[in-house]
Amino acid sequence: MKTMQGPGIFLAQFAGDAAPFNSLDGIAAWAAGLGFKALQIPSWDARLFDLALAAESQSYCDDLRGRLAAHGLQISELSSHLQGQLLAVHPAYDRPLDGFAAAAVRGNPAARQAWAAEQLRLAAKASARLGLKAHATFSGALAWPFLYPWPPRPPGLIDEAFAELARRWTPILNAFDEAGVDVCYELHPGEDLFDGVSFERFLDAVGQHPRACILYDPSHFLLQQLDYLAFIDLYHPRIRAFHVKDAEFRPNGRQGVYGGYADWADRAGRFRSLGDGQIDFGAIFSKLTRHGYPGWAVLEWECCLKHPEDGAREGAAFIQKQIIRVAEKSFDDFANAASDRSEVRSMLGLQA
Repeated sequence: MKTMQGPGIFLAQFAGDAAPFNSLDGIAAWAAGLGFKALQIPSWDARLFDLALAAESQSYCDDLRGRLAAHGLQISELSSHLQGQLLAVHPAYDRPLDGFAAAAVRGNPAARQAWAAEQLRLAAKASARLGLKAHATFSGALAWPFLYPWPPRPPGLIDEAFAELARRWTPILNAFDEAGVDVCYELHPGEDLFDGVSFERFLDAVGQHPRACILYDPSHFLLQQLDYLAFIDLYHPRIRAFHVKDAEFRPNGRQGVYGGYADWADRAGRFRSLGDGQIDFGAIFSKLTRHGYPGWAVLEWECCLKHPEDGAREGAAFIQKQIIRVAEKSFDDFANAASDRSEVRSMLGLQA
């Protein structure tokens, strides 16, 4: 067992064009003032981070770490969610996802995919220069439009989708392996990796690659009605990143898991600020601590009701309260009696 690190905060939902959210130093001072100890940095946001420079310049990375240390902060992980999404895009999503890419490759799926792959390789190098051990991303999706088996899927469709996903990811996983960094896929609806079964299928396709790991986010599992506590018991060896995000699921006579195309505020399942939803975080932190989770507890704020700055302020204190400082000795050590093997055998009624 080990004491979890935290609280951290994912900056993607907070970065903006107004101060203090439009520069790394500004947002770092804001986050530190709320009690956060680490930042998960979106690698695509040039207002906060230069991915290409970080991949090539150790001095840039050292300066970045020093600037954050001046605020009492570390980097928990870099994130490449948008670039990972673009590594595999079904044509149905070409137009809505095109805006995630650099302007020069928009409208050109092949060029966009190549750009995404290069971005991920840069993220591996940058993570290594920053001394990070885990990286947060999405898998992308080729099979997602065929999630529900109606109309019936032709034989081999899903197998080929995962085979192609593996072909695209294997060289990137190898690049992260060379960098000594785990690739932590956020299992998320809209991605081909969205639950345990799909993650296992991917692991098989990439030959059980040691760097193929999980970003654990229980909110996505609650909205799927998946047992998010049993998930930890099953997959804890691969859990290397953790988004602390709350959610609620309140089905009724009109809608359930699929939500009837409703907007977020009107869905049966929706994300909430920490403590406002239904997630049992006490049990989650206990299980992750018991299994020796080695990383950070990072707030990802998404809520259709509460103001983000209130969610961040409350979230820092919420996570800090959940972190379990691991005991250095057993609570009943005071009652232990010294003994040797002969005494133990005597207590069992056996000859010495």
